[in-house]
Amino acid sequence: MDKQHPLPHCVSAEDLKQALCAQDNSTLVFDCRFTLGDPNHGLLSYEQGHIPGAYYLDLEADLSAPVEGHGGRHPLPRLGELQERLRSCGLTRFHTVVVYDDQRCANAARAWWLLRFMGLEQVYILDGGYRAWLAADGGIDKREPAPRPGNFSCRPRGGWITDYDGVKTISTGAASDLVLIDAREAKRYQGLEEPIDPVAGHIDGALNFPWQEAIDEAGFIKPLEFHQQRWQQLPQGVAPVCYCGSGVTACVNLLSLAIAGQPSAILYPGSWSDWISY
Repeated sequence: MDKQHPLPHCVSAEDLKQALCAQDNSTLVFDCRFTLGDPNHGLLSYEQGHIPGAYYLDLEADLSAPVEGHGGRHPLPRLGELQERLRSCGLTRFHTVVVYDDQRCANAARAWWLLRFMGLEQVYILDGGYRAWLAADGGIDKREPAPRPGNFSCRPRGGWITDYDGVKTISTGAASDLVLIDAREAKRYQGLEEPIDPVAGHIDGALNFPWQEAIDEAGFIKPLEFHQQRWQQLPQGVAPVCYCGSGVTACVNLLSLAIAGQPSAILYPGSWSDWISY
C-alpha cells in the first residue's frame, strides 16, 4: 500500500481505497468498533456493514483478557490466543495492517498498539475511521471474510509496559526518569466525578493529557504540529508512562506521542482500575 498521509502511523481512506481496489493482498484490515456498556453494539455494527475484507476484533473478546482481581477492567489479552485469532485472519509478518473504529480512535488505537507490541512493524490507523471510509465512497460489505491460514508469530517488545509496582516507584518519586500521563477527562482526573470505577481521583504525580484532545470531533487525528507542541510540555529527558481507566484510551496518547516522534512511551495496561484494586 502506498501511504501518502502526512502523519506517521496513519492512512487516509483514499489510500486504503486504492490499495483494496488494486486487490493488494499485502494489506489486512481490522474493524475495532466497540461501545462500552453495550458489548454487542460493535459486532452488530460490523454485521450491518464494514470495509470489504475487514475482519472484526472485539475489544473484550479479542483485545482483552478476562477480568480478574487485579489487572484492571481490560487486561492485556493472552498473547497466544490473540496470535491464533490473527493467524486465522491470514496475518503474516509481511502484512500491512490497517485498523479502524468509529469512536475517535479509542478502540483502534488499542489494536494499533497491541499489534506493534506483539512485533508487527507496519500497522496504521485509518484517519477518520469508518465515517471517513463512507465519505470516500469506499463501499461496504456485510459478509465476514472466510478464515485464511496465517503464520504470524508474536514477539513481544521489551520495555513497552509496566505494572503496579513499576508505577508505584514513579508515584513515590523513586523513578525520576519517568512521568505518569493520565488520559482521562479532566473531571475524572481531578476526582470530581467517576462514572465507571468505584474510586475517583488519579495516581500521585500524574499529569493530565485527555486523550480526546488528540482527535477532532469528526474522528480525524490532529495535525503533526499539534502533537509536537502538546508533548513539549513534558519535562526534558523523561519517558512518559501512559494510563487511563482501563488501558484502552491511553493508547490514543501513545499514538499521539509516536506521531510527535516520542516512541519510547510506556503503557500501564491495568491503569486506574488496576491501581485502585490494591
